[in-house]
Amino acid sequence: MRAMILAAGRGERMRPLTDTRPKPLLEVGGKPLIQYHLEALARAGIEDVVINLAWQGEQIRRALGTGASCGVQIHYSDEPQGALETGGGILAALPLLGPGPFLIVSGDIWSEFPLASCLDRLASGDVAHFVLVPNPDFHAQGDFGLENGRLRDRAPRYTYANIGVLRAEFFAGRQPGRFALAPLMFEWIRQGRVSGELFGGRWHNLGTPMQLSRLDAELRAATAGGS
Repeated sequence: MRAMILAAGRGERMRPLTDTRPKPLLEVGGKPLIQYHLEALARAGIEDVVINLAWQGEQIRRALGTGASCGVQIHYSDEPQGALETGGGILAALPLLGPGPFLIVSGDIWSEFPLASCLDRLASGDVAHFVLVPNPDFHAQGDFGLENGRLRDRAPRYTYANIGVLRAEFFAGRQPGRFALAPLMFEWIRQGRVSGELFGGRWHNLGTPMQLSRLDAELRAATAGGS
């Protein structure tokens, strides 16, 4: 299985930190956010990784190179200025992701979710499997319901963790261009072809400098305490 790290966004809420640096290269605990993902993918046995690039994308390319230092092989999917959003970005990268199911993870989260645990969760008739988390304070309304391992468009709702496994069929009939992933998620959920799971471990969606600073302090304190 291959994987894609979504890394093309501008990171508006993280400004001014993202004015001169792409969000996935912001550091917590002494290393860039995206490095945590690459290391986690390598531990899960995923060696081929696609990263989409737009805002300050050349910085990511220079910092990561081929990915050899993290134990993976990186393929880059270049997007036009302004990026293609989540859905359009994945669609554009499909030729690099191959014919089989692939894992996706957003470059602006930090998580201890064991990626290897969801690699075999995609049933033969499903087009996607998504990971959910309990609703954080900043997203109390949640996104999707979960019932007997199936995602539902009804309450009670949990928050999408920005981690999942997809088939190329998920994008059947979509034309290249800029579009979000969420509307397609709802379409397939209503057709009953999306499974899911709830992760209760450590997970952070890093949207603001304050959230980044808090996680950085937490990770550094943990490192210091363990030394």
